[in-house]
Amino acid sequence: MTAPLFDTICFVGIGHINSSLARAVRQHKLARRLTTLEISDKARATALELGVVDEAFTDAAQAIPAADLVVVGTPVGAIEAVGQAIGPHLKPGAIVTDVGSVKLAVVRDLAPHIPDGVHFVPGHPIAGTEFSGPESGLADLFKGRWHILTPPPATDAQATDRVAALWRAVGAQVEIMEPAHHDKVLAITSHLPHLIAYTIVGTASDLEEHLAQEVIKFSASGFRDFTRIAASDPIMWRDIFLNNRESVLEVIQRFTEDLTALQRAIRWGEGEALEDRFTKTRAIRRAIIDAKQA
Repeated sequence: MTAPLFDTICFVGIGHINSSLARAVRQHKLARRLTTLEISDKARATALELGVVDEAFTDAAQAIPAADLVVVGTPVGAIEAVGQAIGPHLKPGAIVTDVGSVKLAVVRDLAPHIPDGVHFVPGHPIAGTEFSGPESGLADLFKGRWHILTPPPATDAQATDRVAALWRAVGAQVEIMEPAHHDKVLAITSHLPHLIAYTIVGTASDLEEHLAQEVIKFSASGFRDFTRIAASDPIMWRDIFLNNRESVLEVIQRFTEDLTALQRAIRWGEGEALEDRFTKTRAIRRAIIDAKQA
């Protein structure tokens, strides 16, 4: 029988992503013991009741010392406080990783609290649903999806390899990337689409009551897709936008310019320009399908 990759994994925060990873780790027998450090009474009780973890703690001094791997799954805005709480209790040789959607801010806020002899390998799984809480976890959430690792230059290569091995074992494809590049890429592939979804659904909610009700009643697939995205955790996405503001603002500016060009083409009846743009965007969709990311 193959030995597990880790003896004890502690999940700091047991929301959608961390509970999904915990389920996958348990399914594939990648750790002997799973614990969580979680401030929510409800989340701790649910995680224990569902068997997502073996033990649940509210005190870092109890949860962290035994952990070989610590997976931080809190909103990005709480990362610095998490670092302050767990830093003094990390044992030599332990590895700290995370699942945050922004990487420069995580490196900035968490790295200073990682003591010498502990390895820091930031990461971001490109997966998830609009649901939250430990009850929303899915063991197969990461199958065929990308997981991006952004280790600082001095990170021990073996530590990075162990984190990569964990994610590959739960079905993910692993890519190594610079934190700044990650944030630029995700600003266009994830952050801007969420911002647009929040805006469109917000516009609908601001319509006159009778019109808003008809929008809901006669929702076409496009609007339904936007409402799914816009149902994502508001605290998580508040922190993402605030902590990746430079990349997001740059992408918003480019999007605004492209939107203005489309507005002009519609106003002046420039059918060829519209068809050309729609043909190019259709090709992007086909490429995503070919890459098995649909």
